[in-house]
Amino acid sequence: MWTLALRGGARVAVVAAEWCDAFGVVTRGRVQLELRDGEPGPVLGRHAGFWLRGTGVRALRNPGRRTARVRIVTPRARTVTRQSTHPVRQLPNDGGTT
Repeated sequence: MWTLALRGGARVAVVAAEWCDAFGVVTRGRVQLELRDGEPGPVLGRHAGFWLRGTGVRALRNPGRRTARVRIVTPRARTVTRQSTHPVRQLPNDGGTT
């Protein structure tokens, strides 16, 4: 389990190999799912959960001005590096288990 922090307006790509079987829960702010065709998807608020596998989501975006946080649960521990056109800060793994 790890936490993704998205500053206001930030976007992070969902790479299938890195996000395989990932489940996310918005713990702060709002997150918009960007669909594969580039169309904006639903905006999810606090406590909303979502699967990424097979959903056609290509990116997560923070539509707000304040930092949004998403807890990501994957079936196995992995080191994840994110690159974005906007500043994105990844918080260290808190040592939780999946």
